[in-house]
Amino acid sequence: MTLEEFTHSVEHDAEPPEGLSGELQSLWLAKNDRWEDSHNIAQDIHTATGSWIHALLHLIEGDIGNAGYWFSRAGQPAVSPGEIDEEWQRIAGFLCEGK
Repeated sequence: MTLEEFTHSVEHDAEPPEGLSGELQSLWLAKNDRWEDSHNIAQDIHTATGSWIHALLHLIEGDIGNAGYWFSRAGQPAVSPGEIDEEWQRIAGFLCEGK
């Protein structure tokens, strides 16, 4: 799935499309204000990318300290709450297009 297709789904579909990876499902749910569902998926992804998504979720939640911990586990620089949308886009781009 391209980043454009994924973003379109996030903006227009009622549910995530079938066949998405756990990482993309979590991002889709996060962007659609389903934090708890997103977090349930992310906390079971035991990779650097899962930690990156987990960091974003705690940033959205407002738990900056916990977000910093997860950014560190992911090997990613911590971002501020004002950069949530940009970080979501960066993770989605990485997952969809490897960049």
